[in-house]
Amino acid sequence: MDIALLNTMIVKAKADTYVGGGVKVDPSRLGSHDLSWSEGAWRYLDSYFGGTDFIGQETLWLEGSPIWAMNYYGYIRCPDLIDGSRAGETIKAALSSMYREGRFLGGFQWHGPHGEYIDQSSGDPTHFHGREVILVDGVEAYALDYFGGLVKQ
Repeated sequence: MDIALLNTMIVKAKADTYVGGGVKVDPSRLGSHDLSWSEGAWRYLDSYFGGTDFIGQETLWLEGSPIWAMNYYGYIRCPDLIDGSRAGETIKAALSSMYREGRFLGGFQWHGPHGEYIDQSSGDPTHFHGREVILVDGVEAYALDYFGGLVKQ
C-alpha cells in the first residue's frame, strides 16, 4: 500500500463529506447518519449515531475491499460554554484548514470565534490515535477521541 496515496485519498474523502457538506445516503444501520464518497476504485463511508454526543466509524474501500478505518466518539463537555452548532462550525472550519495542508494527522491548532481547536495525534495512516478538543476561555468544552489504521484480510 502506497501510504502517501492512502493519506491523499483519506483527506480527499474527509474533505468532501462531513467538512464539505457531502452526499447523505440512506442509513446503513438503524438510526445512523451516513455520508458517502467515491472516486474511481475508491469508496468511503462515514457512519455515525447521535448529535451533540456521537459515535461513528469511517471506512475506506479500494476495489471493493475495506483497507482503512477510523472510529471516533465526540461529546460536549460543557454545554454552558459551547453548543452542538458552534462546536460543529468550529470543527468544520478547523478541519477544512488542516485538510488544505493535505493531512489529517500530526497535530493542529486553529482559533475561531467560538474557541480554540486543538488536535493531537500519534502514528500515521497505518496505525494512529488522537484527540481533538475545543477550548472556550481555556476550558475544554468539547472533546473527541479517535483511533484507526489499516484493515488487513
